[in-house]
Amino acid sequence: MQHAPAARPSPTPAPHLPPGTTTRPLLAAALAAVLALAASACVGGGRGTEGQDGPVPPTAQSPAVLPSAELPPVLTRGQARAALVGADDLGEAWEPTRGAATWRDELLKATAERPDCRRLLDVLYTEELFGTGAATAPRATAALDDVDGGAQLHYRVTSYRAADLDRTLAWLGTLPDTCGRFEARDAHGTARDVRVTGLTLPEAGDARRGLRVTVGDTAPDDGEDPRTDPRADTGTDTAGGVLTVDLVAVRVGDDAISLTNGTLGAPADDATRISVEVGADRLTEARRQGRAQV
Repeated sequence: MQHAPAARPSPTPAPHLPPGTTTRPLLAAALAAVLALAASACVGGGRGTEGQDGPVPPTAQSPAVLPSAELPPVLTRGQARAALVGADDLGEAWEPTRGAATWRDELLKATAERPDCRRLLDVLYTEELFGTGAATAPRATAALDDVDGGAQLHYRVTSYRAADLDRTLAWLGTLPDTCGRFEARDAHGTARDVRVTGLTLPEAGDARRGLRVTVGDTAPDDGEDPRTDPRADTGTDTAGGVLTVDLVAVRVGDDAISLTNGTLGAPADDATRISVEVGADRLTEARRQGRAQV
């Protein structure tokens, strides 16, 4: 007796397709979707965890939006104040200032044709040697007067990049050649004879540079040093007087001291020298204590 053949399951009906359409594109699309899901799972590795090869690197940024190089750590204001010089360091004749000397406006508020010479006059007047931005603002300042000789000394402590500080020092070193002698004019058109020479400094700090600048009435080009001109007035009246200003900067690491020491009388050489020696030592100690506290 023959058995009837077993019933076969009916095949799943094929989806209705438009005429001329095959199933291959549908299979390719499905396969692409599966591969995309698998790749997403491999990259994610689960939230809150890292893959075996470490975290995924951040997306590269355009140079225009990359953060600027960080400035080196700066002294606290207390540490910077500890590096200042005071009246007791310079002698009995010195005391805290009573106000800006009149010769600052009378003789230093002037301009010149050559850019470097004009910048020098601006630095002498504003005392912003390392720039005018917030990053180069002084951390501490001191102003002292010599009540006997009429000199005035301004002293600053600034923190910035050593390479940028050195560029400023290098610029100062070029001025005896580029601005050895030039003519400056004030707002009233009055001409001034300005002379710039290098200043020898004691060995202090990591790098240093000094200038001596004299500003006086324009005189015939006779080679006469304005500091020895018999017409020079050694009093506080600026009329006919010759101003002498020492401009000095000393770098210690990423910090620097800068000072101006000006007078209508005889230059107070000792005040400049003492300020450099004492100031550099105090700045070195302030930096050492700052590192010890970190």
